[in-house]
Amino acid sequence: MVTVAEELDKAVQGAFTRPVPKSAGAQMRYLVRKHGGRTKPVAELLGISQRTVERYVKNQIKNPRPELAERLQREVRARWQPQIRARAKQAAATTGGIMIDVRARFGYTAAPGSTDDARVRHLTLALPPQQVARLFQAQDDGASEDQLRQVAAEALGEVYFRDSGRRAHGLEVELTDLLDLEFEL
Repeated sequence: MVTVAEELDKAVQGAFTRPVPKSAGAQMRYLVRKHGGRTKPVAELLGISQRTVERYVKNQIKNPRPELAERLQREVRARWQPQIRARAKQAAATTGGIMIDVRARFGYTAAPGSTDDARVRHLTLALPPQQVARLFQAQDDGASEDQLRQVAAEALGEVYFRDSGRRAHGLEVELTDLLDLEFEL
């Protein structure tokens, strides 16, 4: 299932200037460095023993179980190049905006006499910086996936359906079934 939070993270990761470590040993060493050279917090973070972390750091173990490999990669990506990540978010939220490509079922609450049937639409458009800032702020505040979808629906409603206040006054947009989503800085 496609989530707004994951897709926002992927878009920001496109700004990375160096590749994320690929091997399990390199990823584990990176996490240990990020935790001040201590292996115990990394072990607690990943749900494994401290000794196992030490063995990965020394390359005594090279191939993690699939679920551990996924957790390890997710934790490394979440911490990789924080300054580059912050700079990319700042640029998108203040000057550049972000491109969104979405295929979803949109529902509407509109004036009487118009159709409010939900239907699948495929939209590709540029979200302006103020809408991007709202999305990133909601994500940073720990908003749930439903809340992020609501913020995205409001942004799409404002930019595409209401054309920045030039038409469809009072139209409320609801993003129900998210079939495909991609953001690009």
